Amino acid sequence: MVQIFSLISRLNDAFNSFIWGTPMLACFLGVGVMFTLRTKCFQLRHFRLWISSTLLCSLKKSEVRKTKDSASISQFQSLCTALAGTLGTGNIAGVATAITAGGPGAIFWMWISSILGMMTHYAEVTLGMKYRYRDKNGKWAGGAMVYMERGLGAKWLASLFAAFCILASLGIGNMAQANSMASALSSTFSISPVITGLVTLFMVGFVIMGGIKRIAGVTEKIIPVMAALFTLGCIVIIFVHMDRIPSTIHSILHGAFSPKAAGGGVLGYGITIAMKKGISRGVFSNEAGLGSSVTVHTNSDTKEPVVQGMWGIFEVFTDTVVMCTITALTILTSGVYDEGTYLKAMALDAAQGTTIHFDSLPNGVPLTSAAFSTVFGSWGSAFVSIAIVFFAFATLIGWSFYGETAAVYLFGRKAVTNYKLVFLYFIFLGSILHLSFVWNLSDTFNGLMAIPNLISITLLSGQVVKMTGEYLGRHDIKRKFPK
Repeated sequence: MVQIFSLISRLNDAFNSFIWGTPMLACFLGVGVMFTLRTKCFQLRHFRLWISSTLLCSLKKSEVRKTKDSASISQFQSLCTALAGTLGTGNIAGVATAITAGGPGAIFWMWISSILGMMTHYAEVTLGMKYRYRDKNGKWAGGAMVYMERGLGAKWLASLFAAFCILASLGIGNMAQANSMASALSSTFSISPVITGLVTLFMVGFVIMGGIKRIAGVTEKIIPVMAALFTLGCIVIIFVHMDRIPSTIHSILHGAFSPKAAGGGVLGYGITIAMKKGISRGVFSNEAGLGSSVTVHTNSDTKEPVVQGMWGIFEVFTDTVVMCTITALTILTSGVYDEGTYLKAMALDAAQGTTIHFDSLPNGVPLTSAAFSTVFGSWGSAFVSIAIVFFAFATLIGWSFYGETAAVYLFGRKAVTNYKLVFLYFIFLGSILHLSFVWNLSDTFNGLMAIPNLISITLLSGQVVKMTGEYLGRHDIKRKFPK
């Protein structure tokens, strides 16, 4: 059995290095560049349009927040449910990891990936809305699988995507999140992982058994509140250390293009490393290009595909440009991250052929917790732990719907109950098991979804450009697009 796990681990390492390696990251960027150019920088030139069609519209119109369609969710609910699948680990832990592994310059490349990722996500959401349809029960059938099958006629590609989506929903969307909750509550409040697993199992079960309506109802309450509280905490910390903001901005911009040696000729933070860590953590955080959150967007009551596509732009903007940026500024201005210390650790590890010194330094959630503790003391780390719990819970229920939709696509409605029971069982396993192997494996499945998705939206890019031009034309917005 040990040999089997060892073989699987080696094979997974090879796949993972490819999926999240330079060639694939270049594909992520390339697709974003392609949609940006073909729509003449829609996300930048029409900033006011998509802000007014999303955020401002949700504040002015109650129908954007609520829907009378019993088979649909509102536009605002679709955004919150999609954000439920992205906010949390990627923002709190992923940003810290990007900084320690790639230097402050990684944040600049995270910004670049998010700006381009806005259009990638816009494209996949718009296509999802175009090809969705109602099944015999009147429910929406949507997601990336649908435009792969109905738009390209490639059912085999859609089935492959759905299989990867199910596996990812049980891994990164489930066990990894449950483990994050259990670890946070155990380290901060000494709560047994067994208790956390059982309580989480029953709470998630209550929510997901109510279907997408109940899931959306919960996420629209959790996400805005927790995002606002986390943002407020970050703003307070940044304000306290506001004298460090200019030097922080300089370190981000300078680090993006200036390699730094770790000592003894060992390259610590190079331009390539900063790009790779920033882009990969950006994709991990907002999931643009993976096709995962298309599923929930296609359950919106929006009739216009382009409008829902703009909600996709706003989703990436909120997740990465806003949340990841304030997390990065919080860490860098607080002073808990010392570049020289991490570079020295890299040099020692390189000389000894280990990772002991680097691993001994705060990274991920502990680094973010340390930043909060500089202002709020022990309450700061407690707050970060609570934030992790709420964000992870929201991710669990959001990803359950992604996996459920993929299961329905492959096996029909009869598979729903069985999938949910399996999903709940994996929550308990995730809470009590050591997850380094499972995390790495599920990270690979998460990335594998991108291959069929990026191929599909590239081949269907002409339709995205056409729909965008037609929408702007109908609304007398004088920005012409090529056909």
